[in-house]
Amino acid sequence: MPKASVNLQPIHLHDELVQLTPLSTEDFEELFAVASDPLIWQQHPNPDRYQRSVFSNYFTGAIESKGAFLIRNAITAAAIGSSRFYDHKPDLKEIKIGYTFFSRACWGKPYNSNVKHLMLAHAFTFVEKVVFHVGASNIRSQKAMEKLGAVKIGEEEVAYFGEPSRWNFVYEIRKPKEV
Repeated sequence: MPKASVNLQPIHLHDELVQLTPLSTEDFEELFAVASDPLIWQQHPNPDRYQRSVFSNYFTGAIESKGAFLIRNAITAAAIGSSRFYDHKPDLKEIKIGYTFFSRACWGKPYNSNVKHLMLAHAFTFVEKVVFHVGASNIRSQKAMEKLGAVKIGEEEVAYFGEPSRWNFVYEIRKPKEV
């Protein structure tokens, strides 16, 4: 009997603060309006992602991943960012979460934590560990990973979709043991 495929874009990921909906090609302009702020990308391995042509490549990768989300403020319905599942390795019971960004209005608030907890809860229904790549110079995201309880397990070069390889820190969160 064939194994059921995993839905990397469930439509039920939401809480009182955020709503994650599967990213579609129609979302480009709305998401680019958020991403066009150069300060969002200042510490990122690709600091030019605020430029339309560079963001277009990011967006294409997001659509092709079939695991990307548009993140909305659950109260105002305004687009506030994006994140995605990618590189699912069923044999290793592993998936990655990343390519995440938020508008600066969300920084220092629980938006990222809420999104990651929703995504982790979904991921742990079909994997045992979640891996995150964080740019070596992206101190803000490294601190966010540590706040989530992720453990740094290494460093490696990572080639983001359609971009050159960059040095990244590798973090991991394992599925909690059942009590």
